[in-house]
Amino acid sequence: MNLRPTLDFLLYQWLDAESLNQRERFADHSRETFDAVFDACERIAREKYAPFNRTVDTQEPQFDGEKVILPQATYDAQKAYAASGMLSAAQDYEIGGMQLPYTVEAAANAFFAMASVSIGSGMLTTGNANLLMVHGTPMQKDVFAKNEFSGRFSGTMCLSEPQAGSSLSDVMTRAVPDGVDFETDPLGSRFRLKGNKMWISAGEHELTDNIIHLVLAKIPGPDGKLIPGTKGISLFIVPKKMVDIAGELTGVRNDVALAGLNHKLGWRGTTNTLLNFGEGKYPVNGQAGAVGYLVGKPHQGLRCMFHMMNEARIAIGMAAGMLGMAGYYASLDYAKNRPQGRPVTGAGKDASAPQSRIIEHPDVKRMLLAQKAYCEGALALELYCARLVDEQHTAAPEAADDARLLLEVLTPIAKSWPSEWCLEANSLAIQVLGGYGYTRDFPVEQYWRDNRLNMIHEGTHGIQALDLLGRKVLMEGGRGFELLAARVNLTIQRATPESELAEHALALETAFKQLRTATQAAWSTGKPGEALANAVPYMQAFGHTVLAWIWLDVARAALAVDTTKSMACTVGRLGATRYFYNYELPKIGAWLGVVQTRDLTCAGMPEEAF
Repeated sequence: MNLRPTLDFLLYQWLDAESLNQRERFADHSRETFDAVFDACERIAREKYAPFNRTVDTQEPQFDGEKVILPQATYDAQKAYAASGMLSAAQDYEIGGMQLPYTVEAAANAFFAMASVSIGSGMLTTGNANLLMVHGTPMQKDVFAKNEFSGRFSGTMCLSEPQAGSSLSDVMTRAVPDGVDFETDPLGSRFRLKGNKMWISAGEHELTDNIIHLVLAKIPGPDGKLIPGTKGISLFIVPKKMVDIAGELTGVRNDVALAGLNHKLGWRGTTNTLLNFGEGKYPVNGQAGAVGYLVGKPHQGLRCMFHMMNEARIAIGMAAGMLGMAGYYASLDYAKNRPQGRPVTGAGKDASAPQSRIIEHPDVKRMLLAQKAYCEGALALELYCARLVDEQHTAAPEAADDARLLLEVLTPIAKSWPSEWCLEANSLAIQVLGGYGYTRDFPVEQYWRDNRLNMIHEGTHGIQALDLLGRKVLMEGGRGFELLAARVNLTIQRATPESELAEHALALETAFKQLRTATQAAWSTGKPGEALANAVPYMQAFGHTVLAWIWLDVARAALAVDTTKSMACTVGRLGATRYFYNYELPKIGAWLGVVQTRDLTCAGMPEEAF
C-alpha cells in the first residue's frame, strides 16, 4: 500500500499547503519542490528504513562496557537521513536549511515513522536544536544547534529522574556555579551538574561525533537548598564530549556516564538509557561534576523546555498514527489475499463452495474500516496542527496569535488521541490476521509493541488530560476553546448543504454542545479535585469530537474534488466518515456523563478497597 496519495490529498486538496508559497518565507518553493522532498524521503525510508525494521527489533542495543553497539543498518539509516537535509528542513537558508514549511517537514517525516519508528530519524535532535535557536545565545546556536542540524552532533532531552518520573517538580539534579561566566567561557555561564536521569532516548551511542544533552536541573539557593516545585528548574546544555568555540572536540570527555540500558517492549532499535551526571567517572579538569552551560535565564528552564516538549508531542502523535497506518496496510493486504470461510446464504453455508477472502466478511470490514478511520484521521489531525505551526510563524499577527492559542488547545489531543486509537488500530490489525498476527512471521505484532510506548512518551495520558481540562481549555479566559468552536461551526455551516453530510453536521453540532456543557459543569463548583477527577474521559470525548470535526471537513473536501463519487478514494473517505459518526462519536455520551456529574467513583475509592 502507498501512503503518498492520501498524503497528497490531505496536503493539497484539504489543507491547501501549496498556498503557503505565497508567503515571503516560502516564496522560493512550489508544489514541485515539496514533491521532490517527498520523493527523496519516501525513497530513503523504503531503502534504508523499512527493510531493517525487524533487524533493529531483534538486535537490541548492547553496551560492551565502553560503547553502545547498534546494527549497521541504524548507522546507514541515520547517515542517509542527515544527508537528506531533513534535520534542518525548516531552518533558514543562511544556516544551511531548506526553509520549508513545517507542514511539509511533518508530512515528509511520516514516511520514516511508518517505515521504522524504531530506527528513529531526527525528532529529538531537531527539537533540541530548534529550542536552542529560540532560547540559546548566538554562540550556543553556532556551536551546538548548527552542528545538530548538520547531523554531526545529535541531541536528547533529559527530564525524568528515577525517583520522580513524570513529576518534574521533584527533580533533584543539582547545578552549582562553576565560577566561569560569559566573560571567561563564551559558550555560556558554566555549572557543574550532579544527578541521575532516566528514560533518555538516544542517550548513548556512536552514531554522531557528539551528543548534546538538554538537562533540567535546579540551582541551589543561598542556603544550599533546592527551590521546591517547578519554579526552581533551570535548563543546561551538557555535551557528552567537551568542545571549543569552533565546535571542535577537545578530546576531553564530560562527566556523563551510562548507568544502564532500558530494555523495552517496543522501540527496541533506539537506545534508551539511564545517565549519571557528575558521578566522577570522567572528571573534567580533575573535578567531578558534569559541565553544563545555562540556557536562557536561571529558573526559566521548564518554560524553555516546553518549546521542545510541545514539538515532540506532535511528532509522537505522528509516529503513533503512522504505526497504526503500517498495521492497517499490512492487515488490509492480508485480508485481500487470505481465503477463509464461506458466505452465509439463506440455506446456510455451502461447504462445497469456494472459500471467501476474509475481506468479504462483514466483521473484517468493520475492523479494517475502524483502522482507516483512526489512522487517516490521525494523519489529518497531525497535518492540521503542523499547518497551525506555519500560521503561527508566518501569518499576519492576529491570525498568528489565533493559531498559537488553537495549537495550545489541540496539542494534548494531537499527542494523546493517535497514541490511544492508533494503538487500537494495531490491535485490530493483529485480530484481522488471527493467530498469524500474534507471531513474528508478520510485522503487526511489532507495530503494536512499538506503538504501546506512545501513550507514555512525552507526557502520559493522564498528564495530557490534566493539561487539557486543567489548563488549556481555561487559558486566556477560554479563548482557545472558542477559537476551536468557531472553526468547528464553520465546517458545520459548509457541510450542512451537502445531503450526504448534513446528518453528520447536525451530530457534530450536538456533540460540541455536549462538550461545552460538560466543560462548564466540570468547573461549576470551582473545586479542581472534582473537576479533574475524570480528566481522561474528558480528553477522550474531546478527542473524538475533534476527530469527528476533522473527518467532516475531510469528507467535504473529498466531495468538492469528486462530486460524482466516481473515485474509490472518495468512497473510502466518505465510508470512514460514516463509520466515525455511527460507531465512534456516540461514545462521547458515556465519557462526558461522568465529567458532567463530577462522578467520584474512582477518585473516592479507598486504597484498602482495591
